[in-house]
Amino acid sequence: MTVLVLPGIGEIVPGDDLPALIAHAAAEGDVRPGDILAVTSKIVSKAEGRIREAADREQAITDETVRVVATREHPGGVTRIVENRLGLVMAAAGVDASNTADGTVLLLPLDPDASAAAIRAAVEDRVGGPVGVVITDTAGRAWREGQTDIAIGASGVRLLDDLRGGRDASGKLLEVTAPAVGDEIAAAADLVKGKSSGMPVAVIRGMARLLDAAAPGGRQLVRRAEEDMFYLGHREARAEGRAAGYAEGYEAGLAAGRAAAAGASEQS
Repeated sequence: MTVLVLPGIGEIVPGDDLPALIAHAAAEGDVRPGDILAVTSKIVSKAEGRIREAADREQAITDETVRVVATREHPGGVTRIVENRLGLVMAAAGVDASNTADGTVLLLPLDPDASAAAIRAAVEDRVGGPVGVVITDTAGRAWREGQTDIAIGASGVRLLDDLRGGRDASGKLLEVTAPAVGDEIAAAADLVKGKSSGMPVAVIRGMARLLDAAAPGGRQLVRRAEEDMFYLGHREARAEGRAAGYAEGYEAGLAAGRAAAAGASEQS
C-alpha cells in the first residue's frame, strides 16, 4: 500500500465546485482506477458554506446536537461530548476552529456520503475507471489519549472488511473480526496530509480490493444505540439512575400510602 498527498487543491471557499477541483487535481496528479481518495471534511464544509462566527460556537454545537453523552467543566468552560445529527459521538459535535479563518468555526458537512459520491463521480469521469472516496475527520477515542482521523462518509469503498466466517492462521473460526478499514484508511491518510500542510486530500494505492460500488457509507461505522455499552458518560448514567430510582421510590411510597389509607378506611 502506498499513501500519497494530492497537490493542486488550493484554498477552498464557499460555492467552489469541490468535485470538479478534486477531479482536475486527480487527473494532473496521476490518480488511477483502483485508488482511494481520502478527503478532509474541512474542505467539504468550506465548499458547502458550513462556516459560523466563533461567537456563535456554543449555539452551533447545540444546533448540531441530537443527544448529550457527557459534559465536563474545566477552567476554560464546559466540554460537551454529544451525538450529532450524523450519528457520530464527538467533542463539541465536531464543530472545529482549526484550519478556518480567525473568528470562525466549521460545522461538519451536511451529508458526507453524498459529498463522497459527488467527488467519486467526478474523479471516475476524469480517470476513466472506478475509485473510492472517504471523507475524514479528526476525533478522540474512549480510553485513549490523543486524536486520530476517522471515516465519516464514503462512496465506492467498503469501510468494514467483514472476515466473520473465515479462519485465522491457526484455522480457528473468526466470529467477530471485522476491521474498520475505513478508519484505518483515514488514519493512514492523515500521516501524509498532516494538520497544517495545506494538503487536504491523500491517495491510497494498493487497496483496490476494498472498492465496491454498492458499499454503504459512513453510517455503517456508527454503532447502534441498542448495542452501545457506553451510551452515556458515567456521571450522566449515575444521575439518570438516581432520577429513575427516586421516581420509582416515590411511586412506591404513594402506593403504600394509598394502601394504608384504604385499610384504615375499611377498619373504621
